[in-house]
Amino acid sequence: QVQLVESGGGLVQAGGSLRLSCAASKKISSINAMGWYRQAPGKQRELVAVFSGGSTNYRDSVKGRFTISTDNAENTIYLQMNSLKPEDTAVYYCNINTWFSDYWGQGTQVTVSS
Repeated sequence: QVQLVESGGGLVQAGGSLRLSCAASKKISSINAMGWYRQAPGKQRELVAVFSGGSTNYRDSVKGRFTISTDNAENTIYLQMNSLKPEDTAVYYCNINTWFSDYWGQGTQVTVSS
């Protein structure tokens, strides 16, 4: 069973930066997409950034501030978050989608204070 382990969350002041990492416990093949989602209290989980088919996509509210990157050799996903805002506060989840399975991390809390 593949596990995704996230790290890098924490408390930061508005305007600060954090880098999230997500490492797979073993090699994953037939990947369709690798991405980050987030869920704020009382809200639905939403897509933040995704890498698929050689291209990346971001939700509008994070464009220009967040950058997703991947290390395919290690099945690791990163999310560099700059210029953080209080509205970025959420639990962030990494996701790897394959032809056969959908893997999720356990979530890492990001809290941005104003």
